[in-house]
Amino acid sequence: MEHVRGLSDGAALDPDARINLHFQADQHHAGGASVLDGIASSGTYLSQFETGVSNGGLTAHPGGDRFAWEQRMFASVYDTLRPEVRPKYGALNLDRDPYGAAPRFGACYFRLRREALDRTTFCYPDSVFQPTNFATADRFGLLDAVADRPSDDPLDHYIEAHVHGPVIVARDAEALILDPSYRGTEVEAAASRLDCPLEWHQGYRVGLAVIRDHPDYRGVSIVRLAEQIAKYGELTPEVIGRARWEGTHDPQQLKKVWHYLGRFGRAADGDLETKWFRETA
Repeated sequence: MEHVRGLSDGAALDPDARINLHFQADQHHAGGASVLDGIASSGTYLSQFETGVSNGGLTAHPGGDRFAWEQRMFASVYDTLRPEVRPKYGALNLDRDPYGAAPRFGACYFRLRREALDRTTFCYPDSVFQPTNFATADRFGLLDAVADRPSDDPLDHYIEAHVHGPVIVARDAEALILDPSYRGTEVEAAASRLDCPLEWHQGYRVGLAVIRDHPDYRGVSIVRLAEQIAKYGELTPEVIGRARWEGTHDPQQLKKVWHYLGRFGRAADGDLETKWFRETA
């Protein structure tokens, strides 16, 4: 925290902002249990260094890209420490978007309590781009950098957050927010075991016609995969999760199908650009 604070400047962050930890609730570990089952059993939210599971790149291991990025951002503090003490990744929700701050990484998310801001560092853009703009809650000068962002994929419009220390659901989570396609499923059953409130956003759903209209977004091969797994000509998070569970498709390709759904399938508001610019421009 002190290292990143020394790289930061500016006024304090609005204490009403919230950190969101996105994930795909029905993604499965190698042992067969879902991510949400694992969280419900342990009561904690774990990092990719502990689980080997992510809806981003899978490089969290010694010598991997994620290891090198953390080494760079945090002055090698974590290099020799146990995986469980490494930061947990999320994003900062500045405008109370009900779909969360970074839907690129999942349809579901935990909304953390205000107190989590005090042990969180921030960067913009994503750490994959080796950013030079950093912040802490008491020195949050990132908005000028955010205002200069390029007009590209709105799924990339997020301020990355690193929550240092354990994330214990009962202590740290205000709520778990799920997609309504999981009502009545094992995901909802796992959520009911958590010691935090359960909420629902308005949902993701997209028809194949919309996906076919955007072949350049993730490629024709991903459009074809979406056609293979769609149910009644539509995709929802639960449909993609079922395809992931079957194990017959490359998870990294299914991740790109999710990008189509996350980008074009918001039931409440299809214009992500408008929501992003409203509070940060």
